[in-house]
Amino acid sequence: MNDRRHHTGTGFRNPDWLTPPDAPVEPSVPISAAPRRPGGRALAILRWRLRREGSPWPDWIVDPQPSGDPSRTPAPGEISVTFIGHSCFLIRLPGLTVLTDPMFSHRASPVSWAGPARVRAPGRRLDALPRIDLVLQSHNHYDHLDLPSLRALQRRDAPRIVTPLGNAALIDKAGRFEIEELDWWQDWVGQGPPLPSRTPVRVTAVPARHFSARTLRDAGRALWAGFMLEIPATKSGEPGGSTRILFAGDTGNGTHWPMIRDRLGAPDLALLPIGAYEPRALMRRVHMNPAEAVTTHRLLGARQSLGMHFGTFRLTDEAIDAPEHELARERERQGVAPEAFTTLGFGECRRFASSSVQAVEP
Repeated sequence: MNDRRHHTGTGFRNPDWLTPPDAPVEPSVPISAAPRRPGGRALAILRWRLRREGSPWPDWIVDPQPSGDPSRTPAPGEISVTFIGHSCFLIRLPGLTVLTDPMFSHRASPVSWAGPARVRAPGRRLDALPRIDLVLQSHNHYDHLDLPSLRALQRRDAPRIVTPLGNAALIDKAGRFEIEELDWWQDWVGQGPPLPSRTPVRVTAVPARHFSARTLRDAGRALWAGFMLEIPATKSGEPGGSTRILFAGDTGNGTHWPMIRDRLGAPDLALLPIGAYEPRALMRRVHMNPAEAVTTHRLLGARQSLGMHFGTFRLTDEAIDAPEHELARERERQGVAPEAFTTLGFGECRRFASSSVQAVEP
């Protein structure tokens, strides 16, 4: 039986076991799905926004023409990954095309005239992508669950969506989808129509240290999670081991990384957040910084990691280029090869062999 300590009876919370043993005591009220006093989270965010300082971001960035061809079907034993921006990736394996946290709108907001705005266009237009079979939707924040993007996907492809508990009602507002809701450690196995893959595709929801809210009144009503995608792999026509891809979702550092590796195995590819981490006292519980992300790469035993959740919306105080610079410093400090944990250019499509990069042991 799965641990249900993240359930509250009316929603969900970050359980105590998820907190790292060396986590400092926060001097300010943390962002949490279960604030210690009513309105504590909202007051902390309001104070921060009123006093907000930090590095300025550019108003708009024009990225170079992206490299790679997302429409090309990967060969057996290959993973094709295209970075759309923020936490949105196009992932292609033989027989399956996946999109994570689809976000193509200009603003991450309930309204079109206010709220965090993009500083660059999506790396690829939605209408230029191949048919999407499966969407992994990590949680309900506006910079991750974007109803206009889901509506466009529903009209075009009507993909199946896998999401944590409590998110289906919101997703239904975007149109008719086949939706699979999962609790932490629950899995869903799909095979055959409507998926094109003839081999079983397994998606397991994994813990994340974060929170959920669309309004001031619904904090913690829906669950948040990452996902391990597993599909039997073949290489040169010969049967091979499973290919595992971890989409970590939006998460702070926690004790869940070694648990994921022990339960599900080391991922061939891990998509890990590296941005939106300052001020640290406020963001530590819900967003990893690059140092924690590199440590996570090592704890997972990932063969390859790619950074995400940076350079798209100004959500927090760090400079736009700080996550990538700090990632490079932390790789060197922790002895991780540059090619083992990197970032893709916006819109870049790159191919990886499912066992091409040697895991770095913690």
